[in-house]
Amino acid sequence: MTIEKDVETSTPRDEARKRIERRRELASHAVAYVVMNAAFIGIWAMTGGYFWPAWILACWGAGLVLHAWSTVAERPITDDDVEAELTRRHHSRV
Repeated sequence: MTIEKDVETSTPRDEARKRIERRRELASHAVAYVVMNAAFIGIWAMTGGYFWPAWILACWGAGLVLHAWSTVAERPITDDDVEAELTRRHHSRV
């Protein structure tokens, strides 16, 4: 119920502000990924041995990709989306 209330009261300006905030959060996440992983690789380069930063790169990279996907692929739900879902549900029951 809270989500519907927020959607109803949000203005296009509020929605634009939220999109900008999500993009900035993604950019901050990407910068942190690059800086921290560069530090890990630097530590590995000084100590040698097994390339253990690969585990961090892979796992954190997966998280970054998911964050990017949720930021880029997000789009608002329209009345057409709702109607299409209602039509699908109606046809699946018949």
